[in-house]
Amino acid sequence: MTDIDLVYLWVDGNDPQWKAKRDAYIGKPTAGKEENCDGRYAENEELKYSLRSIEKYAPWIRKIFIITDNQTPKWLDTSNPKIQIVDHTEIIPHEFLPCFNSVVVQHCLHKIPGLAEHFLLADDDMFLNRPVEPDIFFAEDSLPIIRVLRRPHRRLWFFFKMRILRQPLHNYVMTIHNSASLVKQRFGTYYNCKPHHNIDAYLKSTYKYTRELFDKEISATLHNRARSSDDLQRSIYSYVALAKGRAHKVYVNRATSFRLHIHKEHLYEKIKKDNPIFFCMNDSQYASDDARKRAANFRKQLFPDKSSFEN
Repeated sequence: MTDIDLVYLWVDGNDPQWKAKRDAYIGKPTAGKEENCDGRYAENEELKYSLRSIEKYAPWIRKIFIITDNQTPKWLDTSNPKIQIVDHTEIIPHEFLPCFNSVVVQHCLHKIPGLAEHFLLADDDMFLNRPVEPDIFFAEDSLPIIRVLRRPHRRLWFFFKMRILRQPLHNYVMTIHNSASLVKQRFGTYYNCKPHHNIDAYLKSTYKYTRELFDKEISATLHNRARSSDDLQRSIYSYVALAKGRAHKVYVNRATSFRLHIHKEHLYEKIKKDNPIFFCMNDSQYASDDARKRAANFRKQLFPDKSSFEN
């Protein structure tokens, strides 16, 4: 297998200077609002522990790119040759800055200087839980393995909810639906499968192809400084890869990929029982400070040893 890089999106939402900039452009976070809430930006050193999991379970990663908005984690050893900080200004066109929408950032990953053809994408709240080899992400033919949840009637449910019940979809769900609908228009297939919301694999060449194919539609998303219901979620790159025969689809369950909502305390026992390969500790508009403390303690217990990426 050739070189494989890892890309993280990271923000320190506790930084007063950054908070003032965000508030000036998109307003202060609103309790209970999915698109702009404290949980979307809270910094609880998740990245530190995600990197510990990577060093422990996937030391073969070539390079780790951390995309930030003029910030650097205080604990990060930037002299480590495997680490490279990438500022928003390096990959996002000037007219769309400043940006507080991770969806927009994800549409610009192919512009990262020096990024390998084979790369992984993770949010800072995503972790490995077992040793993995490159073939967990890329098959023998070097094409990415796309992990999804089986949802055979997803499109029908969306139609029923929006058209019959007259209820809007949650922002995250709507953006995935937008991407799947656009791919259906171009390739004739609607992918009902739901992204597993964990570390994903991509080819940079397919990323570029998709970005050019849907340039008009993706460019419209780039105008959204905050998350919007008309965003195109990054699943569009996976759906296009599947439509073009440039990826392999694999269905997951909790034994392979687990998304833990940190406000749901009962899930901690389930993650210990299922022992998944991947897990995500998802903060949100529903999480309290107590939930964040509980999540922080859980991470410390799982990954107590300092990595070489720390000062």
